[in-house]
Amino acid sequence: MVNTPLSAPLNNAFDYTRSVGPTIGEFLTGLRRKQIIGGRGSDGRVYVPPPEFDSATKEPTTDFVDVGSSGTVVSWSWVPVPYEGQPLDHPFAFALIQLDGADTALLHAVDAGSSANMSTGMRVHARWAEDRVGDIHDVAFFEPGEGNDQPDSGSDPGAEPVAMITTPVRLQYTHSASAEESYYLRGLAEGRILGGRTDAEGKVYVPPRGASPTDGRPTAEQVELPDTGTVTTFCIVNVPFLGQRIKPPYIAAYVLLDGADIAFLHLILECEPAEVRMGMRVAAKWKPREEWGYTLENIEYFRPTGEPDADYDTYKHHL
Repeated sequence: MVNTPLSAPLNNAFDYTRSVGPTIGEFLTGLRRKQIIGGRGSDGRVYVPPPEFDSATKEPTTDFVDVGSSGTVVSWSWVPVPYEGQPLDHPFAFALIQLDGADTALLHAVDAGSSANMSTGMRVHARWAEDRVGDIHDVAFFEPGEGNDQPDSGSDPGAEPVAMITTPVRLQYTHSASAEESYYLRGLAEGRILGGRTDAEGKVYVPPRGASPTDGRPTAEQVELPDTGTVTTFCIVNVPFLGQRIKPPYIAAYVLLDGADIAFLHLILECEPAEVRMGMRVAAKWKPREEWGYTLENIEYFRPTGEPDADYDTYKHHL
């Protein structure tokens, strides 16, 4: 069997929505009206952005201080090829900028045109976004020179203080499967379930591992397994969540395939949640063949076979 490693691009993404609390809310509300706000700590220093709690007294920060929208670069790093989602789509610098009136530096982008125009100690000022919504992007970037922006509370587009923000989180990468994952995924694309073991005396792992976790020997021997098995443990999902494909309540269970030594997690459908139990015999419900790919999702779910329950002794060492 050809077993060159499979690979595929993966894109993990979600929008993270959170409440910001009174301190960060004050900072973000200030940005919306072209105002940068710091917090004075018990040591007298002005921190930007303001910390939610004083690092010495552990008390909430309540002494807010306006700082300038101009400042001095204290360190920087040039970005010759920006990634998607970074502040600018052409070369720029990430810099730590100590704003006038602040004692700490703020990380932001500087649009200087060339790395030759960047230097530690240079003066920069904020370029504000045209449409400000109350997040850090309200400062589009910093640019060289002095600025004279003043707070613009009269044109604050928001009536209420900022209380929530939504941050998109993205991670794109190419995943290369191991040799064992590759033959397992190729098997699924053919409607087969392949496990792996060290030798005829070894335990059968599905999905297969690269080596036996008990003695480290390679699990080089492939084992084809049936698509029937036994529910070892389960839970009933009653809580809805974003992106959920099945309306609760439904059953998530560990299924020990016949001939395997380790169970894997899958759905149990075509039965009421109250009917599921340890020892229940189940079989895979495959998608139509034309929908198969290199994924365990080829199996839509497992469903009861109607066979008598397995005896506890047959799976008690596989929980």
